[in-house]
Order: sequence, then C-alpha cells, then structure tokens
Amino acid sequence: MMRKPAGITKSKPAQRASSGGAAVHVPAPGEGKRGEQGYLGYLLRQAHAAVRLKMERSLADLGVTSPQFAVLTMLNAYPGLSGADVARLTFLTPQTVGVIIRNLERDGAIVMTPHPVHGRIQQWTLTPRGSTLLKACRERVIELEKRLASGLDAKAEASIRRWLANVARELQED
Repeated sequence: MMRKPAGITKSKPAQRASSGGAAVHVPAPGEGKRGEQGYLGYLLRQAHAAVRLKMERSLADLGVTSPQFAVLTMLNAYPGLSGADVARLTFLTPQTVGVIIRNLERDGAIVMTPHPVHGRIQQWTLTPRGSTLLKACRERVIELEKRLASGLDAKAEASIRRWLANVARELQED
C-alpha cells in the first residue's frame, strides 16, 4: 500500500492569499454572508439547521428525533397515510421513513392497517402510546416555537408564515 506524502495528511488552517498567512475569520451566524447580506436560501437553511439542532436536543431524552417527530405529527394530522405519503410530507426519503416507521411500530407508537381497496398499501395511524409521546414532544416544540416568534407581533408572525408557505408553493417542482 502506498503512503500519502506527509503534507497531504496534515490539516492546515485556512489562509487568505493576500493576508500574509493570517487565518481567515469565519463569521458567526448573523455576520457577513451569514447575516442580512446573505442569500435568502442560505439564510433559510442556516435557520433550519439551528432549529433542527435545538429540536433534537430538546427531544433527546424522550428518545425521539426530529424526523420521528415530523412523522408522528403528520400521522396525527392525517391518519391513514401510506409510507410514501409520509415521506413526501416530511421531506424524507422513503427509505428513511421506512426505518422510522419500523421503529415507531416496534415501540408501539403507530400501527399499520391494510388499505381497504388497495391491499398492498399500508396505512399508518398513531396508537394511544404514540399520541401520548407526541403530546410530550409538542410541549417542548411549542416552547421552541415561542422562542422563534419572540419579538414578533401577531401581524409580523402571520406575514412570515404566509411568506414561507408561499415560498414552498411557488418553488415546488411541477
């Protein structure tokens, strides 16, 4: 087996060519391109990453991940969804939803029933255990939602919600 030259395996701090070897300043969230001057798409992704991390941490001791919370939420809102429907609604791959569904079913949070017309389609609904788990998760997520909306009046919050929904509607693939 060939060895890599020593210079390839060692990490070097990022440097700016014109800065005479000084390390590059990586902006914190809210600074430079990570702030108001950044691309809207990047800022949406940055905000999503922050919310997801906070949600993961707040749900961890319940044994629930952010994607599991999304699946439980959609099954509560729309009982009888198929795995494919859940994947579309939660922006997860069918494979990921399959794993989540198997784990939630194993834990007694959801139950499968065959579709009344299309026998090969499996429909999923929450069990009482799943409803209780979702309620505990929601209490924590509502606290996060309050934190997200802090500093917004009802009109501003409604405007942001409308804008976000419109972005999704306008940019969806035909």
